[in-house]
Amino acid sequence: MGKGGGSSSASGDGFMRSLQRFDAFPKVNEDFFQRTLSGGVITLVATIVVAVLFVSQLRVFMAVNTDYELSVDSSRGEQMRIHLDVTFPRMPCSVVSLDVMDVSGEQELDVSHDVFKRRLDRRGKPIAAGEKDAVNGNKVDPETVAARKRAKTQSEAEERGLVGGNETDAEAVAAASAPCGSCYGSEQTPEQCCNTCDEVREAYRLKGWAFSDPDGIEQCEKEGFSDNLRLQSDEGCKIYGSLDVNKVAGNFHFAPGKSFQHGSMHVHDLMPFRTNKFDMSHSVAKLSFGADFPGVVNPLDGVRRDMAGDAGMYQYFLKVVPTRYRALGAPADAATESNQFSVADHFQGVDAGGGQKLPGVFFFYDLSPIKVELVESRKSALTFLTSACAIVGGLFAVSGIVDAGVYHGGKAIKKKIDLGKQG
Repeated sequence: MGKGGGSSSASGDGFMRSLQRFDAFPKVNEDFFQRTLSGGVITLVATIVVAVLFVSQLRVFMAVNTDYELSVDSSRGEQMRIHLDVTFPRMPCSVVSLDVMDVSGEQELDVSHDVFKRRLDRRGKPIAAGEKDAVNGNKVDPETVAARKRAKTQSEAEERGLVGGNETDAEAVAAASAPCGSCYGSEQTPEQCCNTCDEVREAYRLKGWAFSDPDGIEQCEKEGFSDNLRLQSDEGCKIYGSLDVNKVAGNFHFAPGKSFQHGSMHVHDLMPFRTNKFDMSHSVAKLSFGADFPGVVNPLDGVRRDMAGDAGMYQYFLKVVPTRYRALGAPADAATESNQFSVADHFQGVDAGGGQKLPGVFFFYDLSPIKVELVESRKSALTFLTSACAIVGGLFAVSGIVDAGVYHGGKAIKKKIDLGKQG
């Protein structure tokens, strides 16, 4: 037992002597330096604190800071790209349409787009590949119309004997021999043909007519337009892609039926569907204005809205802020031009049969005149070195003062104790 206690005491004394040798503040005692236990403890604590502060300063140096700069947006005549991915679980693709309008209230017929529709079953599973959709599209192909016009002119010339049969334009012959279905009075040009139900509907739309009786249209009867509507009544639709629009205030909206202009009004033709129940419940997987960049937050991503089977108008009011992002070390001309936006929303129940308000999902966007520039930066190495030296030198200077105070205070107390014993 005695040996065990002696061994433990010896190891403790060895640790104390090692800690005493660690003293970075030796005291001058006449002709030699004296290292103390208190100095070793203070040195150890100071070393730990220096290490912690150094690591924290290193993390601050390695972190990338983002500086915000505001300026007036002076850009003109630009376009911005809208990325969208919206799902309607209870609206068939054959019913829902996408339209884009600008501040003038007229449709942007020249909008460039890359938008697709994908049919979904009642469980939300895709049942068909995505098909490109015509946003505000004009399906009257100008090249086809021109070819038919040339064919008609050449045919009349041949009848008058002005052109030989061997000189017949192959394209004109093919165009002339192709079937030309009736547009039922909605033709934009005499050479226009409507060979499909969609072409008839588009011709009606451009003419500003309501497409009221699909069963009376030969092309729609052949394609089973009404039967397809009934078969797809339980389906959903996923609409995704991108729109390139002018950088001015406007809106894009998803609504049932084809749209057309009636005077100065934007109207959707709901008569072919023969129902007032349009459930525009939807979920937004993605909605952004411009390219993504680190730290961007799109507030509508992941939003779901359930209208519980009611026909209604869901409106989102977006305030788009032009944004320029420059990554760390990137030159000024390599910055990313994009946009951020804030949003407010409003729901209003409507009577689809009343004709006063249109059921659908509307996104109204307006542009802020202020442009935000985000510039990534990092503290310089010289700043980091200066801070590190200040931490090490300052902390050890303070530790030396504390150690001197402890040492001399201990000596003074010990001296008083010795004088008291002598007295």
